[in-house]
This record gives sequence, C-alpha cells and structure tokens, in this order.
Amino acid sequence: MRKPRVIPVLITAAVAASLLFGGWAVYNQVAVAAPLEKVAKEAEGVASSAKPVMDDKQVTIDVVLEPDANIRDVYERIAANGKELFGGRKLNLNVKSESSKELDELWSSSLFVVAEAMETKAYSNIPAALKEAAKGYDGVTVSTEMDETNVYVTLKKADTAKYIVLPRTPAQLEVW
Repeated sequence: MRKPRVIPVLITAAVAASLLFGGWAVYNQVAVAAPLEKVAKEAEGVASSAKPVMDDKQVTIDVVLEPDANIRDVYERIAANGKELFGGRKLNLNVKSESSKELDELWSSSLFVVAEAMETKAYSNIPAALKEAAKGYDGVTVSTEMDETNVYVTLKKADTAKYIVLPRTPAQLEVW
C-alpha cells in the first residue's frame, strides 16, 4: 500500500474548505443579507440602513430614521417583510437619528422611572413619567407605543428626534 503524499492532501483540503466557506459566505450575502437590507431601506420612515449582522439568535440592523418616522411602524414592517429571511431569529434594530442635547437630557432624567417601570412590568407608568419630565422642556413632544415584544419611545423637538426601543420580557409563569 502506498503512503499518501502530504502536500496534495493539504492542498485538496484547503481548496475544499475555501470553496465550502466561500460558498456559504456568498449565499449568506446574496440570498439573505442583501434582500434583508433592501427590506429595511424600503420601510417607510427609514432614511438609510446598513448591512444586517446575523448570528444564530438575532439579526441586527443599523437604521437611520427620518425625524417624522414612527418607530413602531418601521419595526413592524421590517419584521413582517423580512420574516422569511431571518426565520426564527429575533430582530434587533439599532436606531440612529438626529438627536439634540435637550432630548438626551430628557431621556437621561427619565431613565430611572422608565427602568423601574420596565423591571416591574408596569408599562403604563412610562407615558405619564415621560410627559411629566417633558414639561420642563419647551416644544418637546413625547410618544410611546407598545406591542407584544417592545416598548417604543419617541422624543421630538423641531427637526430632531430620539428613538428608543425597549425590549419587553414576557411574564414567566412561576411554579407555586
């Protein structure tokens, strides 16, 4: 029996591995990432979006929203139109917008109340707390919405807006 030569075996293994991983990367880019980026860019209210970053559990898309966008509508459109592309993975939007110092201060001053409401699952306290905090700022409007997965907060003043998506954790059924 002949002894196999090492160099041809290594070259064959390297070529096979590069073809397999290269093919997977091209498929991932062409069949999944590019269509998902197109879905995100076509959503109403999205000024621009970056290529999605995908792993086993989630899909993360960086989006820049227009000042008059409705964050909940954007999230739902991307989730609905891209569902077959990312399957059972969780959609995670990193929202970037033209914020202002006032909006950042308002959000910072409300953070403890919002965090407490999220922790205790008393979501109805969030709109009242944000509107109360916004009274100290002229021309700032606050909008809050909620669905089964997230709480959406929009702070607006003139041509600037700050969008916040807070993930809800479903109530766990506890054993007595």
